[in-house]
Amino acid sequence: MKKGLFSITVLTVAMSLLLSACGEGSEKGQNVSGERDGFCGDLESFAPTGKLEGNELFVEKVENLPEKFIMGVDASSVIAEEDSGVKYYNFDGAEQDVFKTLAENGVTHIRVRVWVCPYDENGNGYGGGNCDAEKAAEIGKRAAKYGLRLIVDFHYSDFWADPGKQMVPKSWKNMGLDAKSDEVYKFTKDTLKKINKAGGVVGLVQVGNETNGTLCGETGWDGVCELMSSGSRAVREVCPEALVAVHFANPEHSGTYAEYAKQLSEHDVDYDVFGSSYYPFWHGTLENLTSVLSNVANTYNKKVMVLETSYAYTPDDTDFNGNTVSDSATGLTKNYPFSVQGQADALRDVIDAAAKATNGIGVCYWEGTWITVGGASREENKALWEKYGSGWASSYSAAYDPNDAGKYYGGCAVDNQALFDRDGVPLPSLQVFNLVRYGNGTPPEAEE
Repeated sequence: MKKGLFSITVLTVAMSLLLSACGEGSEKGQNVSGERDGFCGDLESFAPTGKLEGNELFVEKVENLPEKFIMGVDASSVIAEEDSGVKYYNFDGAEQDVFKTLAENGVTHIRVRVWVCPYDENGNGYGGGNCDAEKAAEIGKRAAKYGLRLIVDFHYSDFWADPGKQMVPKSWKNMGLDAKSDEVYKFTKDTLKKINKAGGVVGLVQVGNETNGTLCGETGWDGVCELMSSGSRAVREVCPEALVAVHFANPEHSGTYAEYAKQLSEHDVDYDVFGSSYYPFWHGTLENLTSVLSNVANTYNKKVMVLETSYAYTPDDTDFNGNTVSDSATGLTKNYPFSVQGQADALRDVIDAAAKATNGIGVCYWEGTWITVGGASREENKALWEKYGSGWASSYSAAYDPNDAGKYYGGCAVDNQALFDRDGVPLPSLQVFNLVRYGNGTPPEAEE
């Protein structure tokens, strides 16, 4: 950028617009203040309900399932979905708050991702739910009404962070490690205070998302661990009752989890839970998952859990965008049919694998509420994706991520992995969170 008075003026105006878009001093944050200014709540009060009746699926009981086992669902895109016209229903066919439906069917925790500023300088959202701190607070408030706790997933990025990319937020660009570490601390603390004040109950906080050796632009363990430690310190100060989690992916890669855990220990990172993604079509065997998590738990006396999993209930696309998982997709392991029963079996088996791990405390299903918006045509749907951020990425994301989201933006690529059908009606597989405690039905005939 050229230096000079004109450039400084332009930069000042742009930053003012950017801060406004991200909720600083804007009306976006005003509806989540002043309702509660306490601590993060009683995290031990959630308990399983009695067996739900009337489900047609076969669900094999998971033996020795801890009473306090976390049954989570990521619902980060719910507000963008509802703004786009999506309605959710209960099993009786009545329109109902989706968080009530989740709670009624065995879910105990709601996961929400948080990006620093998922908007361009004009306030246009990047998509993926436009998941800022204000939305996390609003979701936390709604979830708490039905006894649901939050898993807060800090990406420390302005948009998607995963093993392939860990981009620095725009406002932290060109910062050194110390300055970036301060920003991680402040952003974590401010966001948790906002959620707390809104009435959300924070049960667990992730200091990073799928950070396979990289985080927020840092590629060495010294930097990654310093940032994690800064996030953890903020959690301990604002939500001392909450668990601090780290999150990695690719448990199928031999030795990586042992190395990650070793690095965290050598750098004295303060955390409670070593979390993993596990998608059955990518991440190896369930036996390996249990083994690598147990190794971390046994070696470092940590709790472990699966922070992301999902499976397709249909091979069909419902929003004219195409899906990550389908009959035509390559490089997938299809251990279960793409059906509601197949989805139920996959979820049940992941819960079983996590429960078998030493100190296994839970499983979280990824984006179980992210379904089709619109429906009549791609053009109709695209208008909603662009306006409300209900697709995985909007065209505006090109300003931040030109090489990926800016090229391939569009709708939801995981609508066929949701726990609700395209019309917002819950699938019988949603009740697996309850039925794994009791078992249900008789084994079905083998599906092709």
